[in-house]
Formats: sequence, C-alpha cells, structure tokens
Amino acid sequence: MWQRWPKCAGWLWAANPSHYWGDLRRDRSVSELLELATRVIEQANGKEGIEAYVARGTDTELRIYDGAIESLSTATSAGIGVRVLIEGNEGAQVGFAWSGSLDHEAVDRALREARENAHFASPDPYVALAQLDGVAPSDLALTSATFDELTLDDKIAMTTELEAMTRGGDPRIRQVDSADFGDGIVESAIASTTGIRVSSQRSNAFLSVSALAGDGDETQTGSGFSVGRSAGELDLREASSQAIERSVRMLGAAKVPSMKTTVVFDPRVTSTILSVLGGALSGEAVVKGRSFFEGRLGERVANQDVNLVDDPTNPLAYGAAIFDGEGLACRRNVLINQGILEAFVYDTVAARRAGTSSTGSATRGGYGGTPGAGCRAIVLSPGEQGAAEILSGIERGLYVQSITGVHSGVSPVSGDFSVGAEGLMIRNGAFAEPVREVTVASTMQAMLLNLTAIGNDLTWLPGAACGQTLAIADFQLSGS
Repeated sequence: MWQRWPKCAGWLWAANPSHYWGDLRRDRSVSELLELATRVIEQANGKEGIEAYVARGTDTELRIYDGAIESLSTATSAGIGVRVLIEGNEGAQVGFAWSGSLDHEAVDRALREARENAHFASPDPYVALAQLDGVAPSDLALTSATFDELTLDDKIAMTTELEAMTRGGDPRIRQVDSADFGDGIVESAIASTTGIRVSSQRSNAFLSVSALAGDGDETQTGSGFSVGRSAGELDLREASSQAIERSVRMLGAAKVPSMKTTVVFDPRVTSTILSVLGGALSGEAVVKGRSFFEGRLGERVANQDVNLVDDPTNPLAYGAAIFDGEGLACRRNVLINQGILEAFVYDTVAARRAGTSSTGSATRGGYGGTPGAGCRAIVLSPGEQGAAEILSGIERGLYVQSITGVHSGVSPVSGDFSVGAEGLMIRNGAFAEPVREVTVASTMQAMLLNLTAIGNDLTWLPGAACGQTLAIADFQLSGS
C-alpha cells in the first residue's frame, strides 16, 4: 500500500559537511540541490548534453505490536543521477550513472561514469533530453505546513492508540497483526543543458492497521489506513473502523457456485485496476507493442460514460507533482473522452518514437533510475451515484473488496484479466453472505465497455490512481 521514496532512504550524511558541494545539509533550501545540478551540467563539452537529477529526503517508519514498538527507523538519504548524451550522425549515445552520496568525489564519479557508459551505447536517433515546451507549472503546495509539528513521541503515541482502538473496537477482533506509521519528505531538482532548471518538494504520511477477526476456529483479516501530507492530517478512527469492518464482515466466508454475474469493485480494487490500465496507456508501452490499446487511437474503447484523465496537477492526488521526471511541467492529459481513446502519455523518447510531443509524463524511480513514460494520477470522472445507490440497483452480483494475483493475472499487453477475489454476494440490492476463494475473469477491453455504474465516491489512495466504486457486467465468477 505504501512505498518508501525510491533511492532516498538509508543513507547517512558524512561527518564532514565540507565534503558537500555547497554544504547540502537537510536544513538548507531545496535551491541548493538545483545549484548542485546546475554545476554538474555546466561541465558539458562539445556535442555533449547532460541532465542531472538530485534528490534528498527523510523518512520515518514505525510499527507497534501488542502495545510496544516492534520496529522504528528514521533515515536521511540523498543522491544524484546523471545522464550524458553524445550526439552523432546516427543518433545520440546515452550513458547513465548514479550515486547515493552528494559529496564532491561521488558526484564527479557519477558524471565520469555516465560519460564512459555513453561511449559504449549504440546510437539511437530517438534519444534526446527534454526541451522546454512553454507549459507553465501548476501552483501546487505538496508539502504540508504542519509536517514537522508532531514529534516522534507523538507519532508513537498515535500509532499505539490506533492499535488499541482497533483491538477494542469489536469483541470479534482477536488481535491486531500490526499498526504502522510512516511519513517522509523529499526534495528534488533537475537541470539540463537544454535549459531546464526546476526544483520541488513534497511530503506524505500514512497510518495503517491490520486486524484479525475470529469466530470459533475461523479467522479473517482486514486492513484500514489513512493518508495525508502530514501526520496531523491522519484519521485514526477511519483507519481503525475500516480494518474492523473489512475483517468482521468476512467471517463465515465460503466459495459460491460458478456463474456469470455483475461485479462491483471496492475503491481500493478500482485503484489497482486503473493503475494497470495506466500502464497500457503509456506511450512507451504502445510504441514497444506492449499495450492492448496499440493502433486504437480515435476508436471507441469504453462505455460512453467513461472519461479518464491523468491529472497530476490535482492537489488531492498522492501522485501529484509540479514537474515530471525530466523537468517539464506536469499537466492534465485526457486519455479517454466519452469512451473514445484520445491520447497516450509520453516522455521525450517515447514521444519522438511516436512522432509526437512529450505530455509531461516522465516518471523515474528516484535518482537511481532513468525516465520512462507513465501515469501519475489517473481518475475516472465520477458518476452521480454513491456506493449504496449502486448496490441497491443490483439484483445479484459480487462485491469485491480485495483481489490477489494481479501481477500474473492481469496483462496490459493482451488485456486478459483473471484474479482471485474475496468479498460479499449482493442479493436484491444488499450485502449477503461473504465469499472467498473465487476467481473473477474478463478482459480489460470488455470491462471498459461493460461498465454499468461509476461511483461518485472518489478515494485518493497511495499510488498512481484514484479509487471509486465501479459496477461491471458479464464477469465470469469461478467458485465451487
């Protein structure tokens, strides 16, 4: 559910701050990261192009079990990734290197190794650094002003209270498997010889809890969470009530007979599905023949009520960003409009291969990764019904609260969709018996066309997609 900052943890500052270029300690402005990135690219010579991506961050991770601290870590990390392009008649050769340190010697070594690696690369006419495109960045505040208000003791007390609240919330809760807290703040800067000079900062925080409910010899688990930009924004009661409800209501779960039926997806499941769909809408996947949307621009691919956008300029999205992984301004990209496939998302290289322009959609796994095209904040335009209204209109169906086997059972290449599921049967518009150990199967293509209801219960979750209740007809449910 929650991921640490990529390549931005576990690194401790050296004892001698004079080793930094510009004394890049944690209490200095993010502008110093941009200063370092700029110093690196200023060493370009001849036909050489350079991009420097610099990041640093701090994060805290805490787990409480049975009223005591089971694990606690606070880490500060920093590093740099450097790309060097050497232009030639047959295209550019690109080399990349990174370092998990910002001392002078480590930065120099990263630049030197990137240059060396470029000489071993094959020329590619599509490889290039991003060019400024005139799109103005959004004015987003992605760091909470209250991020530092709560002390570590406060965070420990909060997580301990979450565990106790969950354990005492229902007599059927036998134990709390874990109560977790995490928060982090990351600063980054990108500079390139094409004129890009940008920096940004963002923070996130979460609480999660896993509860074990029991009845006789049977046990069921359920989880709950709360997310925000700082610890002070987190809702303990919401996280606790989710875990209790999702575990208790599954007691007595069993298989049901196989059938063709309507499936209603919980917002968490929808978020997972839309994240996979986002992979198929990556221009990089399309140009490589790895998307079931290949060759379908301008065609109807979904129910006419489907409007799908990737909007990292939405401050509610936890994938929100001011700049993409190449330093271009993030923007709202309409992907499916009234069921018609209108666009894919591109970084610079994928766009050049496709003969189009970047959509400001470069993503990267921190300073240790190179850019690739991807979605950050996918969301379906909400419908008019809430979850309860959607359920009330279904005579028979399955409400799916969790799925398994996504990586092996869902293919953005073919569109095949087959996952393990658990949830609750729907009978006459209401929840009935709990269900587990069943499989639901369809194709992504059919799912988009068979959408019968889109909820208005937008739920922004950690990751690249928003969740909401969805009802989709004609699923094959395989059970007993």
